[in-house]
Amino acid sequence: MKTNVAIIGFMGAGKTTVARALAKRLNLEYIELDTMIERKAGKSIKDIFSEDGEIVFREYEIEVIKDIYRGRDTVIACGGGVILNQINIDRLKKRSVIVYLEVSSQVLLTRVQGTGTKRPLLNTVDKELRIRKLLAFRKPLYERAADITINTTKINVDSVIDELVNILNYHES
Repeated sequence: MKTNVAIIGFMGAGKTTVARALAKRLNLEYIELDTMIERKAGKSIKDIFSEDGEIVFREYEIEVIKDIYRGRDTVIACGGGVILNQINIDRLKKRSVIVYLEVSSQVLLTRVQGTGTKRPLLNTVDKELRIRKLLAFRKPLYERAADITINTTKINVDSVIDELVNILNYHES
């Protein structure tokens, strides 16, 4: 039986906020993958990307998911690129209901405006073009990985949590 919930989606979709609120509502443990990766690497995500590159970051991501995937009763906020390695999805699916937080590219751009230093993949002049390209590539991967999809473009966190709790209760039964 799947006792975990893994939240996936593009950067700025609300994964961390939703995962934290959902864990609190359901009285489950909360884990943020990026924080776990930083602990394992002994440096920030930004530093991993700038010093070691994205490939090394993705290797840390695989290791951390391997470390946590056997856990129970946990809500996991995944990084935006977790879907790039099928091994991550395979491990998460064994014990987790995977929830994709879908959001329009325009809303994403608004949400991540000015966060280029915190988001190494957006450290570029034309953030909008970068978001559109990344989202076009990743969207089918998110959709294929997801057990549940919730569009967060026009609803607030409380509404997302209410909808998700209802869906999870139905999904569980």
